[in-house]
Amino acid sequence: MRSIEVYDTTLRDGTQGEGFSLSLQDKLLITQRLDEMGVDYVEGGYPLSNPKDAEYFQRVRELKLKTSRICAFGMTRRRGMKVDEDPGIKALIDSQAPVITIVGKTWDLHVTEVLHVALEENLAMISETIAYLVAVGRDVIYDAEHFFDGWSANAPYAARTIQAAAGAGAKTVVLCDTNGGTMPEQISRLTTEAQRALGDYRANLGIHCHNDCELAVANSLAAIQAGAVQVQGTINGVGERCGNANLISIVANIGLKMPELQALNGRSLEHLTELSRFVYEVANMHLRRDQPFVGQSAFAHKGGMHVHAVNKIAHSYEHIDPSLVGNERRVLVSELSGRSNVLALALQHDLQQELQGDRKLMDTILDRLVTLEHQGYQFEAATASFSLLCARCAGRFRPHFELLKYHVDVEHVGDSPQSCTVTEASVKLQVNGQTRHEVAEGDGPVNALDAALRKALNGFYPSLQKMRLIDYKVRVVNEEAGTAARIRVVIESTDGEEVWGTVGVSENIIEASWLALVDAVEYKLCRDESRTTTTAG
Repeated sequence: MRSIEVYDTTLRDGTQGEGFSLSLQDKLLITQRLDEMGVDYVEGGYPLSNPKDAEYFQRVRELKLKTSRICAFGMTRRRGMKVDEDPGIKALIDSQAPVITIVGKTWDLHVTEVLHVALEENLAMISETIAYLVAVGRDVIYDAEHFFDGWSANAPYAARTIQAAAGAGAKTVVLCDTNGGTMPEQISRLTTEAQRALGDYRANLGIHCHNDCELAVANSLAAIQAGAVQVQGTINGVGERCGNANLISIVANIGLKMPELQALNGRSLEHLTELSRFVYEVANMHLRRDQPFVGQSAFAHKGGMHVHAVNKIAHSYEHIDPSLVGNERRVLVSELSGRSNVLALALQHDLQQELQGDRKLMDTILDRLVTLEHQGYQFEAATASFSLLCARCAGRFRPHFELLKYHVDVEHVGDSPQSCTVTEASVKLQVNGQTRHEVAEGDGPVNALDAALRKALNGFYPSLQKMRLIDYKVRVVNEEAGTAARIRVVIESTDGEEVWGTVGVSENIIEASWLALVDAVEYKLCRDESRTTTTAG
């Protein structure tokens, strides 16, 4: 079994992506998680580029890493400058990183037209830089920038550049598809040719691909199959332009699809989904639902025929067991659903006794589902509302309060730079035979309604104190209706133990929000009661 080194550049190359940025603490947290996952190399950044990267290399030494080796990234010495006088090289050494990654030019076009140096000078810049760093005790990885373009334009010169790096002591020579425009068959062929060119040297080959043709994962795997032993990329494929090769998918494919290879020293991949979502969360980015292996939709089934088959033979519609990567199967409900979808979801919501074998009840739920979806409801991200729908159709639902009325007032105070908007909501409820009328202010209508609702229920249901809203999404359902269009509101709530989604639809955004809020509270109370009953039993 051939072992593939995993080199993560999320903290450096990943942060060049639009909308992806990390604080110093973020970078340290991600480093810790990558180490726990078994990643071989973590590239922390370029210590001369900004104070944050320089401080990272100081702070990362405080972490007790067990697997990952920290890499500092930099460039070959500047033209016309001695390597020991170059400030960039000094910064790399001062970082005390045990591994240094040096990028250099492979394409003769870049040498003459971008660097404006002679071809021989570029070779000297590569070899002198690497030899100097090796002499001071650092392991060096050499990134051959624009390798595939350079080889296609001038193969003999491109070969000399990687030979200069290997001859100077680079441990690994990494072939970079910097423009992201190379096809898998070219990657495979040129990786083989590069291997031949380095036949007399002891350097290993690595691969670094960008995703401009959406082939970065395929290209990386093609290079590995052609002999590369190191793969570079980022978590979730973040990075400049269209991103880098997605290490999540690469590691999953190696570990689960390529039995002749292993990555992460053969460790289990059951925390892969957790790692992916952790990086999204730390970077304050939305999860990509359709991301292979780890996305929320990766093992989601919507069509009734699919769900029927999955319930009988899971692998008939799933290429792997979701638990192998820490993910889970999800059954979605919509107007496309059949009885199999309803039954599968019912199993998750303690309704199986009512639904098992009760075709009439399942048909009632399906009819109600189709009617509501025609009105603009969607339950794919609102399974808590679907659970309540099933309970209502089964006659099991008992409301915990009755709305008598609510009122929302939005007032703009003042007409100056110091002016502000004040939102106030009042809610009148019937709870356990008592009338409660409460008023609360909030940052907006929904926040104020939520606060007033909780106030009115305070004292009756103490567990609601742990509940909070974590996301609020609004979508116009029928845009052609203009200002009279229906609005769909989806709310995500949590109590620290579970996250659940609820939905409301109305021509009035406040009403739609209220419906979703009520479902969120009712679901929490119903779930608490169910747990109490189970514990008592």
